[in-house]
Amino acid sequence: MPTIAVVGAGPQLGLAIARTYGTHGYDVALIARNRAKLEELAGELAAEGVTAAAFPADVLDRTALTQALKDAAAHFGGIDVLEYSPVGGLQTAMTTPAATEPADVQHEMEFQLYGAIAATRAVLPAMREAGGGTLLFTTGAGSVDPVPQIANVNAAAAALRNWVINLHKELDGTGVQAAHVAINVSIGTPAIPGFPTAQPEEISPVYWDLHTTKRDQAELVFSL
Repeated sequence: MPTIAVVGAGPQLGLAIARTYGTHGYDVALIARNRAKLEELAGELAAEGVTAAAFPADVLDRTALTQALKDAAAHFGGIDVLEYSPVGGLQTAMTTPAATEPADVQHEMEFQLYGAIAATRAVLPAMREAGGGTLLFTTGAGSVDPVPQIANVNAAAAALRNWVINLHKELDGTGVQAAHVAINVSIGTPAIPGFPTAQPEEISPVYWDLHTTKRDQAELVFSL
């Protein structure tokens, strides 16, 4: 069975992506920090007929993240799709551009860009050898059109976006697809009153589309 590894798996978008792939016959490797919560998600998927397993790791611990992905590949016989969407904003003090210091950006760079690079290095060699695979990376739409209130988060997201689009160019012709998904809505509940909101199940199909019918695209912006 093909396998998707969801890095940053949680009860909203991560679970919805797992379900979307699971309904198409994919096994699911769930990666995040909290083993108990991952086991809950795996149980929920199992009840729906989706084979899933938990591989706890913190994306800030690159060694642990790499090992979790290697363990998932060994458990399922390989990883065909990597989806990277950990949420780190709650641990970060938001800053405006003029008030931003290097330290304000560093945590988000570690969380978004460096974690994504480590995850990619753990799975890409096998994908290249197989001549196929998909690498999907998620940010907010501030990576494309930044807003002053969260300048430090947007800066790191923009760095990840740049790297993913460049990776897409490098992988052209190899059979491996890399793409960036920028989400221009609040997920589940509005973060700001009046801001557009979508349910995870409305967003997750775009990850399947990029893997199947839109493999030439380096980026997709989800908006309502």
